[in-house]
Amino acid sequence: MTKIMPKFLIGLIVSIISLNPSLSLALATPPRIDQKVECDLLVVGGGLAGSAAAYEGLLAGKTVCLTEITDWVGGQISAQGTSALDEKPTQRSLLFYSKGYLELRAEIEKKYGMLNPGACWVSEACFMPEAGHEILLKMFEKAEKKGKGKLHWFPATVIKDMAIVDNQIIEAIAIQHISAPGQPPLNTKPLSAIIDHAYEYENSPQLHKTIIRFIPKRKANQGADWYIIEATETGEIIGLTNIPHQLGIDPRSSQEPTASSITKDPYCTQGFTYTFAMEATKNPQIHEKPPFYEQYAPYYSYELPRLANFNLVYTYRRIHSMNPKEKRSANPREWPIYPGDITMQNWTWGNDYRPGTSADNLILTQSQLEATGQLEPGGWKGGLRTETLRKGEENAQGFFYWLVAGTTDSQLGEGVKQKYPNYRYLSGLNSPMGTVHGLSKYPYIREGRRIVGRPSYGQKNGFMVSEIDISRNNFRQDWYTNNLTPEAYRLLWLELGKLDSLPAFSGEKTIAEIKPRSRSTIYPDTVGIGHYAIDFHPCLTLSPPETPGNTEREGERRGQGQAYPFQIPLRAMIPQKIDNLLVAGKSIATSHIAAAAYRVHSFEWSVGAAAGTTAAFSLEKQVFPYQLVDDLPYQEPILEELQRLLESNNNPILFPGMSIFNQSWEDWK
Repeated sequence: MTKIMPKFLIGLIVSIISLNPSLSLALATPPRIDQKVECDLLVVGGGLAGSAAAYEGLLAGKTVCLTEITDWVGGQISAQGTSALDEKPTQRSLLFYSKGYLELRAEIEKKYGMLNPGACWVSEACFMPEAGHEILLKMFEKAEKKGKGKLHWFPATVIKDMAIVDNQIIEAIAIQHISAPGQPPLNTKPLSAIIDHAYEYENSPQLHKTIIRFIPKRKANQGADWYIIEATETGEIIGLTNIPHQLGIDPRSSQEPTASSITKDPYCTQGFTYTFAMEATKNPQIHEKPPFYEQYAPYYSYELPRLANFNLVYTYRRIHSMNPKEKRSANPREWPIYPGDITMQNWTWGNDYRPGTSADNLILTQSQLEATGQLEPGGWKGGLRTETLRKGEENAQGFFYWLVAGTTDSQLGEGVKQKYPNYRYLSGLNSPMGTVHGLSKYPYIREGRRIVGRPSYGQKNGFMVSEIDISRNNFRQDWYTNNLTPEAYRLLWLELGKLDSLPAFSGEKTIAEIKPRSRSTIYPDTVGIGHYAIDFHPCLTLSPPETPGNTEREGERRGQGQAYPFQIPLRAMIPQKIDNLLVAGKSIATSHIAAAAYRVHSFEWSVGAAAGTTAAFSLEKQVFPYQLVDDLPYQEPILEELQRLLESNNNPILFPGMSIFNQSWEDWK
């Protein structure tokens, strides 16, 4: 193929737009240092992405420091209580997942003698949250022995500050907490009651602190001394360092044509959820109405007439069944519920809490962080609105009361909701959530801060995976011609058509004649895979969310729907300004709409495995990750070596048969 532009000229252009001005960040002086720990990889956040990164780092023989704000590792499958694996049927039928994720599934099956001990219908794997934590710790032990790595595990630990010199993080200060002498154990009080104290250096009446200094284990001749992997649920390190990122709704464009706003809105992120567990009982229980119930009651609903069935809701995410092998009908509405059955609740018009205004948004914007002093040296407190956390906790506890004793329904009206007294709310340190209050230790976060990657060929303003890169929407509806400018609509279809668009440039075809592709975008720098629907839990219009008559933000659900199997490009994990930071989890460079698919369990493992492998590989090769992609679209030999390593380690980077010539993806369910 004849090159349109000489390689040296494209390289020059990419180099110019990729300029990365030097970033330095002074470290606030902590009152003392109680412990100094050396790491090859510092993984911040112990969710599934962080767990996968640590797992691969250990297999690569590295010293891994893993921090987590709760005392359970596993995120979604443990501390957040969503221990029901979200998977798509075709990928699941082929078991086409990362090696570690397959091991996780196998260990669940080994522990219970089956993969679905809860006999739930949302997934083929529903289990107790603590099992996720226990299984991952055992997987780390095995990975340590096999790879000769070393794990330093820091539960109940938060990052407080970082020192950055010449675009590299050179040290990090963390705070680990335990209960203060004479105080009840951790997990007695909900997160909102301790989070502000957790980020303070000083001991408090509730918490006793250990201040930890993380530093590199080695000194490299070139490249990085160590790597930090951002795997927190909300993108904490992104907020703390203020590297370029997005939050909330992106403005409507040819790349994000279904965006619900023509301007960006950082306050509207997807709802977060405090999960809880409830158990069926033989006899009716006495349920005391929470003092705050009437405030939140106007919100609760079954949502849709087809969902207005208690058995359906209860068995949806049942995590323990007294008769898991029982043959059942195809209709979950007919499934029996036995005394002793336990379910985990995660319901949109229930324990989802969905703020969407500047008065109540959970994840603070940079201007809000500045206004609250969190960007001052030593001022970081996690970047969340504590009051919104507290209200999310109340909303979840109120939802349980609605399920068992409520008679109203905000969306379906009177006469739909009946009482179901034979159930009890499970609380206590030995309960499924492992908390005295009964709520998950941390809320399930669907969307946090999302980085903007470095300028790249074709994306001069910064790399990002967008809606049109994964969506199955054909974008032919009148809405798009009515709500996009003619030029934006033209660019949309030129992008959707890819090679089929070439005749449109010469006038041989009109835009209306372009056939859209039937696959996701193919990335030359793919390092992982994922597949899930674009699934929205939209923010609400009014503040507070429980306002009577409140509605979901108009247009937010328009972008939801099915997605093609997609890839995880390395460029989506490389932030601007910091060279030894990799981003995993839900904070990679995706748009608001694309992020709604890039957030489930198997994706988190795949991107975490990619981050851990890339970090270890970069240390060995003494190169920075951005150097693996800075010559794209031309061949990158070291990138290809990394990709071969991932595949040889059974971490897929492509779905079977995925290429620019294969358009047969409509049958992937």
